[in-house]
Amino acid sequence: MYTFSSKLKLVSIVLMIVGALGIGYGFLSAPKTTQDVEEMLKSKSHDSHAESNEHNEHKAATHDAHADKASHEAHLEHALHQLQNKPWAALYITIFFFFMIALLALVFYAIQWASSSGWSIVLFRVMESVSAFLLPASFFILLFMVLSSMHFNHMFVWMGADAVNDPVLVEKAPWLNKTGFLIRSFLFVGGWNVFRFFLRKNSIALDEEGSLKIYKRNFNVAVGFLAFYIVSELFFVFDATMSLDPHWFSQLYTFYIFASMIVTAITVILMITLYLKGKGLLPKVNQSHIHDLGKFMFGFSIFWAYFFFDQFMLQWYSHQPEETVYWVPRLLGAYQPLFIAMLVLNFVIPFLILISSDFKKVSKIIMAVGFLIIAGHYIDIFMLISPATVGDHWSFGIPEISTLLFFTGMFIYVVFNSLTKAPLHAKGNPFMKESEHYHYYNL
Repeated sequence: MYTFSSKLKLVSIVLMIVGALGIGYGFLSAPKTTQDVEEMLKSKSHDSHAESNEHNEHKAATHDAHADKASHEAHLEHALHQLQNKPWAALYITIFFFFMIALLALVFYAIQWASSSGWSIVLFRVMESVSAFLLPASFFILLFMVLSSMHFNHMFVWMGADAVNDPVLVEKAPWLNKTGFLIRSFLFVGGWNVFRFFLRKNSIALDEEGSLKIYKRNFNVAVGFLAFYIVSELFFVFDATMSLDPHWFSQLYTFYIFASMIVTAITVILMITLYLKGKGLLPKVNQSHIHDLGKFMFGFSIFWAYFFFDQFMLQWYSHQPEETVYWVPRLLGAYQPLFIAMLVLNFVIPFLILISSDFKKVSKIIMAVGFLIIAGHYIDIFMLISPATVGDHWSFGIPEISTLLFFTGMFIYVVFNSLTKAPLHAKGNPFMKESEHYHYYNL
């Protein structure tokens, strides 16, 4: 049995405390009135090179304030909403990021069951423990959606009173309405947690009884979960992130999110496996298991790059206003540095390093690349959510750092506490011998 290190537990608790304090500060320091916004924008007016388009519009509106006071006030109101969204957006980005890591770890785990894979059984406890964060993350993401529907923030523009004046939002109202949004969210998230509960329960029961009947039961649960996930994740991602910018759409969006988060989940699984292996645990995990996870990291990084380029090329080349409006702030606007960093971290570095079998054998290299991949896909999620919610007012300051600290601490606590609940070596699986003796001839 694994024992949760007191030092690691203390680190996770400290991260949560420091993160919670920073989150509180982020909400308290957000502007309250348009006068606050005007003062903030004026204080930055001397740094012309750092001015965003939003600020330039503000300056123009200020010069013309007497002639067009209503336009100026409308601009300030819009800027106020975006600046008030900053701590909410920081919170949502991190919640969604960790929620999807746990969910896609569960998907990867279910795929092993549904495909009757033998190689990965010695890694099952790690996969189960990463997916354990699904329950607390579900609480936070559903709470966020409820608060959003109660107008605690301005994240989802289609929930605002002005939506009735927008022909596009009126047309989409049969789907994008608060009642349907919340019902679907609770149904999908609740369903995923129910499937996770039974997959874990049957896995523990298989340890104790070693019954082929339990193995077949978990196989059926895994197949059912994957069938449910394929449909539900499609609509959940539309609701949770694409609806933040309801004037833009992409048929590849769900697959893009899947590709981004499955590689992140696999990377987390691999890094936790290496950590436990370094502590002298998981003795049955050998170099071939590590190599295979490294291959999945590499393969899904290329998979992500394919969907990224496919979505980008088709939309940018078509030059349709409702499509290119998504890419302009990211590719040419205020988010350009993040856009370039994301491509380097998510594709260039994994491609150049993980293409080599030799590098996939070196734990330190795998860990270093893993940290970069996780950072890159966090930036990816940041860029999916931030432009639609805070516009050009983005930054990486106390709210963003604090939410990362808080949920990283909680993730560590939940995952490693889950590892203590069952033996690290899953028993009773009929393919266990295959997993224990799994190896490549040339490794």
